Amino acid sequence: MAFFSWFNELNTKERKALYAGFGGYAVDAFDFMIYSFLIPTLIAAWGMTKGEAGMIATSSLISSAVGGWLAGILADRFGRVRVLQWTIATFCLFTFLSGFTNSFWQLLVTRTLQGIGFGGEWTVVTMMMGEMIRSPQHRAKAVGTVQSSWSVGWAAAALLYWFFFAVLDEGYAWRACFWIGIAPAVWIIYVRRNVSDPEIFTQTRRQIAEGQLRSNFTQIFSRDHLKTTILGSLLCTGMLGGYYAITTWLPTYLKTVRGLSVFNTSAYLIVLIVGSFVGYIVGAILSDKLGRRGAFIFFAIASFVLGMVYTMLPITDSAMLLLGFPLGIVVQGIFAGIGAYLTELYPNHIRGSGQGFCYNLGRGIGSFFPIAVGTLAQTGSLVKAIGMVAGGGYLLVVVCALLLPETRGKSLGTTDFVH
Repeated sequence: MAFFSWFNELNTKERKALYAGFGGYAVDAFDFMIYSFLIPTLIAAWGMTKGEAGMIATSSLISSAVGGWLAGILADRFGRVRVLQWTIATFCLFTFLSGFTNSFWQLLVTRTLQGIGFGGEWTVVTMMMGEMIRSPQHRAKAVGTVQSSWSVGWAAAALLYWFFFAVLDEGYAWRACFWIGIAPAVWIIYVRRNVSDPEIFTQTRRQIAEGQLRSNFTQIFSRDHLKTTILGSLLCTGMLGGYYAITTWLPTYLKTVRGLSVFNTSAYLIVLIVGSFVGYIVGAILSDKLGRRGAFIFFAIASFVLGMVYTMLPITDSAMLLLGFPLGIVVQGIFAGIGAYLTELYPNHIRGSGQGFCYNLGRGIGSFFPIAVGTLAQTGSLVKAIGMVAGGGYLLVVVCALLLPETRGKSLGTTDFVH
């Protein structure tokens, strides 16, 4: 396949990092997305309101913002690979412990702690891949390919959700969905044995040790970087908030509004997930062809339009099944370029701090989008609530993309932008 021809140009170190990032991000996705499948079951079992269900999702995302920012700072100090292992261990442990909870408050605590590792993992993986790839023209493709593993983890969540509910009593099935989350912790062994920090990072740390550079996370708020930090954070807020508004509540919409069974809900979501995988590939290509900003704008508009068609128009179940594929492409394709873009926005010595802050502040603010949907749905239609909240997020993406610089083709050895 022509798209993957660039893979042959990677050296052994780059390929091992790509494998590590792909696997790490897949298990990250599984441990996060499994909760969205379990919302209807937990509402029925515990008598939770939709607002409380949204609060758990929001709390996890808020803590992921803290975890992601902290991981970025720690990765600038202790290295990308070491912090990656810490984040995987954290989210696997607390996903596992979620299976032992018996109330809304207990699950709120475990999912909040899970979010710390979840947020940190994305920051470290995308930064590590962006720095590891030597050729600027392949950076978006490599980072986009790694991020496509989100769809693999999402698919695993959908399949295991169906499997456990098919073979176990419902009271144990939802717990098993959380318990299985401990298994991916073995991926830490692969990372430890096969991956080392990017050369750019080791050179930068050497320069800092020799006094040639000064590194402090507060530099991302300096005059030179403040505009980038603010707009980058708002870009991520809109992107993540729009995505969370749609995907967090989609299983609930399919089951409660469309009246689909557990089996049929999983089937519809699998189509959406396959589209999501393709979306990362398409997004990586467009990020290189149109530039980072052009791709963001295209996917933001397409995500809103298709999301509203999917949830608001009186289409048949068969049409909805088919429409799930292009919807998956656009809602995930928007993320293909963001990892490379944030890597390119900041200089080497504060990259972890800047990238971690922007994406995870965006995630933290965007985390209020699911609870906003749940709150609005208490007094109105769920689909209208999704439309209002997601639409606001994608509009913010368009505005910020127009105000930020284009970085396509930027060498990480320089600090100048390509306009």
